[in-house]
Amino acid sequence: MESAKYEIAQTAARMVVEEGLEYGPAKRRAVKQLGLNVRTGLPDNDTVEDAVREYIALFCAETQPAELAALRKLALTWMERLVQFRPYLAGAVWHGTATRLSDIYIQLFCDDSKSAEIALIENKVDYGARTVTGFNGEPVEALSLSSVSRELGEAIGVHLMVYDHDDMRGALRPDAKRRTPRGDTSAVRALLENPAP
Repeated sequence: MESAKYEIAQTAARMVVEEGLEYGPAKRRAVKQLGLNVRTGLPDNDTVEDAVREYIALFCAETQPAELAALRKLALTWMERLVQFRPYLAGAVWHGTATRLSDIYIQLFCDDSKSAEIALIENKVDYGARTVTGFNGEPVEALSLSSVSRELGEAIGVHLMVYDHDDMRGALRPDAKRRTPRGDTSAVRALLENPAP
């Protein structure tokens, strides 16, 4: 059973890096591609993330650091534009496993849940809104837009997850790997100035 989970994680990691899939869909597609029973136990996201890091180290070591820096720079641009909504970067761009195919996830902690959307409208930003499951398991509004990265020369998906200001309590608790799960503008700036080796 553990070998099946390992195989799923490795196959999913390739899909995450090469196709830009999110972990959930990549794991499900990996099960199908490997011809496993749909009830096969799936690896957890930490296992898939470890496999993604291995895949990047093996196949993308030359290109991924510059792509990650470009994504972080674009994320910082949006965070600075939306600074009044207490933005935090999360996901692969924050954790360092993003490639040019990865989307950017910025969490906003607002006093008024509609204020971020109003700000986008006032600034004539074209976006789509939908409801997704947030980090606390509750439904949250996701405002999705496309933004061009000059360094990468292509449009990148940027998803603004709108949380209530009170959701910030506990949001910075370390995750299972004892890492900070998200970072504010100063933390993202620090990553850009001193990228990890």
